[in-house]
Amino acid sequence: MASSASTKSIFPSPLFSSSSSSSSKSRSSKIPNLSFLSSNTFGTKPNDINIIKLSCQQRCFVVNSVLKTVDQTKQTISNNVVVGNEKPTILVSEKLGEAGLQVLRKLGNVVCAYDLSPEELCTKISTCDALIVRSGTKVTRKVFEAGKGKLRVVGRAGVGIDNVDLQAATEFGCLVVNAPTANTIAAAEHGIALLAAMARNVSQADASLKAGKWLRSKYVGVSMVGKTLAVMGFGKVGSEVARRAKGLGMNVIAHDPYAPADRARAAAFAKMKKGVRIINVARGGVIDEDALVKALDSGIVAQAALDVFTEEPPAKDSKLVQHENVIATPHLGASTKEAQEGVAIEIAEAVVGALNGELSATAVNAPMVAPEVLSELAPYVALAEKLGRLAVQLVSGGSGIQSIKVVYRSARGPDNLDTRLLRAMIIKGVIEPISNTIVNLVNADYIAKQRGLRISEEKVAVDSSLELPVESIQIQISNVESKFASAVSEGQISIDGKVKQIDQPGMIGLVGNILGQQNVNVSFMSVGRTSRRQKAIMAIGVDEEPNKEALENIGAVPAVEEFVFLKL
Repeated sequence: MASSASTKSIFPSPLFSSSSSSSSKSRSSKIPNLSFLSSNTFGTKPNDINIIKLSCQQRCFVVNSVLKTVDQTKQTISNNVVVGNEKPTILVSEKLGEAGLQVLRKLGNVVCAYDLSPEELCTKISTCDALIVRSGTKVTRKVFEAGKGKLRVVGRAGVGIDNVDLQAATEFGCLVVNAPTANTIAAAEHGIALLAAMARNVSQADASLKAGKWLRSKYVGVSMVGKTLAVMGFGKVGSEVARRAKGLGMNVIAHDPYAPADRARAAAFAKMKKGVRIINVARGGVIDEDALVKALDSGIVAQAALDVFTEEPPAKDSKLVQHENVIATPHLGASTKEAQEGVAIEIAEAVVGALNGELSATAVNAPMVAPEVLSELAPYVALAEKLGRLAVQLVSGGSGIQSIKVVYRSARGPDNLDTRLLRAMIIKGVIEPISNTIVNLVNADYIAKQRGLRISEEKVAVDSSLELPVESIQIQISNVESKFASAVSEGQISIDGKVKQIDQPGMIGLVGNILGQQNVNVSFMSVGRTSRRQKAIMAIGVDEEPNKEALENIGAVPAVEEFVFLKL
């Protein structure tokens, strides 16, 4: 196909660009740029068909028969793919369980370097692809700057990410993942332990007895049965605490503000019932420590049990820690043998997955998409990026692309269609071909905003199968000029894309018969292949536009891995 002069005139080579990843470049000399390669990442079927409509004058068909599906989605999703035999370097700056280290060593070179100073961390990070920390390492903007774009993943072995500069990570396109589930039970158990210890004055009574005193009457406690426990933040840990508190006979109420910190702090001590008892096993800083000391002194708060603090470790002379009505532990919420091993494995698997280009359900600064949704959207992820790449290469002259409207047609309601992932891939497709910026799910929205690119989205209800998340995706670019004058209609370029799935392989020769049955005249045909009995691609020029039935019949041919319909 590449040698056909007529084909070149109809399909300018810049029209479809290959992926910027190294493996795509190696294929570009063998597979014509017209090809839309499907993928089966996330377990999708290999028989994905992408249909692209482009408003121009001449018409042709492209039928791409791929005997073995090329897995390209991992490179589409991120730029973290391991290339060739080069292993990624993973820096572990705080102690991690051996089970987690074993997972990491299967993929890359693991460097364990503990107690690094900020300067030492910046020096080491320049050669690393991933960094795993706990709560003690501060991953600042300087760290990301020192990473020079090589640092692709930061893994936080635990839940909180207070010690990671998320804004800087996003700007540098670095994915931040955490391990939010493995220590859930341990944290909940520690919360209940502090609750019981506080109710019965266990800590104070223990210290008194060890000091040689026997003060039974001083440390009379309170029963938990019938008391009301208010759980602030009803996530994984909060719900486990509530379940255990109910088992102790307590009444449980819960509030999950899902709001900024200033709203979360609105539960002022002055509004609380006098004699309230406070437990914090969440994050240091969610409680105003100075205000808590005053509330303890005034009797508004009877007791407090704290596992986390604004500054860790707290000052030795901390009034809060030294208060006689406070039980304090040194951030032990996740400190069980089982939790430590679980966290190590969970964060290691998340980092390995990210380095392999997989989307992580525990990503902190990327679209949070459930695993089942990732699987469902997998073919549309590739389509969205291809549409963006096609759109940007049709634009020339003028002021360039300033705004893009994306229209999703779906039988599902707006609340049942999460488009953040697709939007990110469209941005990636639009920006990467015209810049040296690496765009991924992490920094897509930031890069678009930085470049003044406005993205608007519209969801249109259509009468189609609810099993398909999206019937079609359309990109509209207004107020632009094009390399192809006929591609612009009323000052706008519109490109539509679809994904269809078939179930089994078959014969590609049926395509000509299908066109003939619909009285569609073939003006030329050109065939190319990578090697004997391997991937093949066929371009067919036609004089008439095939009707919907013809398109559906071609899509039903089992041997047709993918096809693209273009009006040029």
